[in-house]
Amino acid sequence: MSNYTTGELAKLAGVTVRTVQYYDSRGILIPSDFSEGGRRLYTDDDLKKLRVICFLRDLGLSLNHVGDILEAYNATSVIELLLEEQKKTLETEVAERKEQLDRISEIQKEMKSIADFSVENLGDIAYVMENKKKLKKVYSVILGVGLVLDGLEIGAVIYALKTGNWWLFAGVLLLMLIVLFPIINYYHKYTVYICPECHTVFKPKKSEFFWANHTPKTRKLTCTCCGKKSFCVETYGVAPEEVKEG
Repeated sequence: MSNYTTGELAKLAGVTVRTVQYYDSRGILIPSDFSEGGRRLYTDDDLKKLRVICFLRDLGLSLNHVGDILEAYNATSVIELLLEEQKKTLETEVAERKEQLDRISEIQKEMKSIADFSVENLGDIAYVMENKKKLKKVYSVILGVGLVLDGLEIGAVIYALKTGNWWLFAGVLLLMLIVLFPIINYYHKYTVYICPECHTVFKPKKSEFFWANHTPKTRKLTCTCCGKKSFCVETYGVAPEEVKEG
């Protein structure tokens, strides 16, 4: 078993000599032996204990609490639990950092697609990125209903071709028309638009929303603030008091 002086132990643990001496004075890390000249000597077990003490201190525990844990009969179980909780905390932090990196990458990609970039553009992009997940949920609902209706329509056509009875097909078409209006209302309720001219977030009139020319991410609308008509960026709806509705 190796024997380490105070300086050697401190270096291996990445702490100062004064820290090791202080832990000794507090009775938390007592040296296992002394040299003939009276120098403190520590073993590998002492090094492991020092690393545990440093970990517990990093968690914000006071020296008194550290001492209590190390003296407890189930010290190993307590430390294992603390390690597991710290692991979960770090995993959460890593996931959050990963999400931030993904958002930065998306913003950088959007910036490259804008010819005349400005601070206002960055604000618009950040707003869209922030609400992207919520908007995806809206799209998922609409897509889900659409797929069900498409399935019914295809089934009705096949049935009609086989039997010559087109009443079922007519009934499905009627159902699609009935469902269309609630879907439009839902879509309109949870989407707002960012004007590329004045950067106002607004909600258009339902009639204009329905008939407007559009792309997967934009819709050609008249801004309720500056009055200019252009392709406005679609994003998730905000609180009613924050939206200027036409």
